[in-house]
Amino acid sequence: MRQWRQHRGLSQLDLAIAADVSARHVSLVETGKSRPSADMVVRLADQLHVPLRDRNRLLLAAGFAPRYTERPLDDVALSAASDAIRRVLRAHEPYPALVFDRGWNIVMTNRAVAPFLAQVAPDLLRPPVNLVRLGLDPRGFASMVVNLADVRAAFRTRISRQLAAAPDPALTALYEELLAPELGETPSQQAEFDAVIPMIIRIGGRELRLFSTITTFGTPTDITLDEIAIESYYPADDECAAYFAEFGTAELFSGDGMGMLGRPLERRESHAPS
Repeated sequence: MRQWRQHRGLSQLDLAIAADVSARHVSLVETGKSRPSADMVVRLADQLHVPLRDRNRLLLAAGFAPRYTERPLDDVALSAASDAIRRVLRAHEPYPALVFDRGWNIVMTNRAVAPFLAQVAPDLLRPPVNLVRLGLDPRGFASMVVNLADVRAAFRTRISRQLAAAPDPALTALYEELLAPELGETPSQQAEFDAVIPMIIRIGGRELRLFSTITTFGTPTDITLDEIAIESYYPADDECAAYFAEFGTAELFSGDGMGMLGRPLERRESHAPS
């Protein structure tokens, strides 16, 4: 609890005021001189914006069973959420959209992503498919991305913020592997000052300018839902919009169902509270 409080830059008094408890109680909890209730652990964790996975660790450290489950997205208990995600993905067609987890591994895509995967090396599409690796590997999207330095800088900023919010050894390793600044690679001034940085992809002899938005679940109670995000891509100019209009339903989306990665890519063990 102390590590999370210090990571958030809060004093014991700050946390006590936010949680409506005494600073002395916070101090006793952190030093182990007072055993908090499970509800108090969750209450303090809520004020510290601790992710659900780490809240389970706090509960275990306090001597309680984990409170938050972790089920695969195709588990029957998450069917309503899974159906909602599929509806969002389908509704975004003919534009690409995908779902990725805390480690940036792709969980699901819509059919509009398929044409962009056609030129990707097959080994990069073996689960788990990592979006960062896919985007920056020369055998993936890197050879198609015109403004690769800008895209790398955007990944670097997003993952830096993610790590600042919740430290993660696996994500740190991914950052160190793929996102260290490369010699001579300089993002454009647009990437430094614009709120929306387009990704420019060259495909089929045309350059497509896309920007994206992120959607997350507001109040998840399952770790899987807490850690996934939907990234939806939009045309950034009329030429890009015309491309998707031209190659929309007739050519891109023949057949039923989702895209090449249209169902959960790997099934993880479920960790239900005992």
